[in-house]
Amino acid sequence: MGAAVLLVACALGVWYLLGRTAPATFTHTGDQNVLLITIDTLRADALGFAGGRAATPNLDRLAALGVRFDFAHAQAVVTLPSHASILTGLYPFQHGIHDNAGFRLPAGTPTLATLLHPHGLATGAFIGSFALDSRFGLNSGFDVYDERYGKSDVTSGFNMAERRADAVVAAATSWIAGQRSRWFTWVHVFDPHAPYEPPPPYDQQYADSPYAGEVAFTDAALGPLLDAARDGSGRPTLVVVTGDHGEGLGDHGELTHGLFAYEATLRIPLIVAQISRETPAWRAGGAVPAGRAHVSTVAARHVDIVPTVLDALGLPKPPGLPGRTLLPGPSGEDTGTRSSYFEALSTMYNRGWAPLTGILENRDKYIDLPSPELYDLQADPPEATNLAGRQPERQRALENRLRAFGPVTSTARRTEDADSRARLQALGYVTGNAPTKTRYTDQDDPKRLVGVDQRLRRAIELYERKQPAAAVAAFREVIAERPTMEITYGQLAMLQWEMGQPAEAIATLRASMKAGCDSVAIRTRLGTYLAETGNVREAVPLLQQAAAADTADADALNALGIALARSGRSVEARDVFDRILVADPANTMALENLGSIALGEGRMADARKYYTSALQSDADSTQANNGLGIVDLKAGNRQAAIDHFRRAVQRDPGNYDALYNLATELANDGQLGAARPYLEQFARAAPPAFYARDIQRVQAVLRRLGR
Repeated sequence: MGAAVLLVACALGVWYLLGRTAPATFTHTGDQNVLLITIDTLRADALGFAGGRAATPNLDRLAALGVRFDFAHAQAVVTLPSHASILTGLYPFQHGIHDNAGFRLPAGTPTLATLLHPHGLATGAFIGSFALDSRFGLNSGFDVYDERYGKSDVTSGFNMAERRADAVVAAATSWIAGQRSRWFTWVHVFDPHAPYEPPPPYDQQYADSPYAGEVAFTDAALGPLLDAARDGSGRPTLVVVTGDHGEGLGDHGELTHGLFAYEATLRIPLIVAQISRETPAWRAGGAVPAGRAHVSTVAARHVDIVPTVLDALGLPKPPGLPGRTLLPGPSGEDTGTRSSYFEALSTMYNRGWAPLTGILENRDKYIDLPSPELYDLQADPPEATNLAGRQPERQRALENRLRAFGPVTSTARRTEDADSRARLQALGYVTGNAPTKTRYTDQDDPKRLVGVDQRLRRAIELYERKQPAAAVAAFREVIAERPTMEITYGQLAMLQWEMGQPAEAIATLRASMKAGCDSVAIRTRLGTYLAETGNVREAVPLLQQAAAADTADADALNALGIALARSGRSVEARDVFDRILVADPANTMALENLGSIALGEGRMADARKYYTSALQSDADSTQANNGLGIVDLKAGNRQAAIDHFRRAVQRDPGNYDALYNLATELANDGQLGAARPYLEQFARAAPPAFYARDIQRVQAVLRRLGR
């Protein structure tokens, strides 16, 4: 890029950033809105203006109206820590979030929302997936934190539909339309994330590249949002668009993201523009303005976004933020060196692999691993030639710069509850409990383990394709290759349990413990499975050990309470569930389980009270709906019972207790036509290992109905 020329019209507060062509303008004023758009899993080379396969006219046009940064990088390669850096302007070792599971943004940490809200901006966030659920702490400072991505029961599986980009945008534009003064809106869309399943017509248009189809659909969905940013009051809107991280798509052997920090997953698009009601409408299909795009070669970072927004609004940057504004100053663009810290620590926390940290300085990149890596990105953009050991002075300088950041990787990771783990797993983020090591060797380097990662993802893919036997074989291959990776035992046991193979699932968990992978989570799951299969004598002491551990959580206590109840020790069970409610009065599972105990003891009023409280805590609780159905049935109100059973099945077709109750009560009520599909579904899908007698009863009913 040629030398930039800056003309400053101070009286108007307008900056003109001149590249080789016409200017991109930014009005420096506090009287403007702010729109932050984060697109999950968006590679830097995915968009049309960057030569990507996807057609992205909306973002191409936005980039042409503003500035796009062609050397921008994230601070982390998974969703939650990356967004924490975007919203706080802090590196992960400063805000303390290193993975999607087990971390929370500390209370009181300043974010864009908390910084802008006191200055009169209404604040609204619109979220596309559970990875950014409010429980993780990013909701601080927002008047509205819209996370309606679906919160029904998810107890297993690897695939759950996120909220599509068009639905997220519809919620955001509706909120923007209701604002009468300045606003800050953050919109997160999740669609480019795996699995790549673009809706029509993008599925056909991009049949050879479904990832590109997801990107093209996302761009189309953002058009109405960019129109909404053209504030009818005449107030300008500062628009910032970025990806939270990229996607491997096979580069360096990485299929998705989270394993490495090569440019495929670390480098991201970044657009900064300012639009107003004078900007032609997006819905009119306006062409990309010719000759107006300014492409900045500044080494931009996610930590620069907060200072950029504050600078645009004329607000001071809080002390301690490492980033700098990306807007031009009196002397033009700030092209000084911007060193950037980055990390990829998910595999350390979840698999026991070596932690990956690194630094970017100018176009040099250093990755600190047992087998270190050094790249000259100017000469070697694909990172094909590792210069580590070949240029010792260059490497030593970057090692010293990385140490100067003083990153401290937190090992104080909390245990997520079963609901959070299941929802993250449904998005492809499989969590584990790998202990950290004092020393990692070459055998722990992710580069040496990329084949294990590929086989693990292949096993999950086979599961998603409903090929459970092949998935089991694939999980066993991973265990044989890496027998100390606890996460694989847990996944295999879950799959075997779902397949109706409880003995095999229990054997897998026993093998995990024998291999030294005997965390509280493994003990809890083993105790749960033992109790479910009637072996409460072994389950109770195992779960008592798990519940007594320093890392015990509500899952371990709930499992212990269930085992005690199954062994006839209901008083002790109630004490355990009450203990959970002391710490968390809205714990859904504890309320459901107390309802089940009351139901079993014939205390119908108490059962109704607990189940109703569980639904107040989680309106989608299928266990509570099923329990209330039984309470209503015993009270003689069959139609109310059927309604509860139906709600439970609608929210979770895998709740076979509710499915059986719904099918049989519809039949008992004479609604044979309505009952038949549920009877057939139960007979077809319920695992015989747990429901053999019920399946026989249902098959008998179907025979009488002339199946």
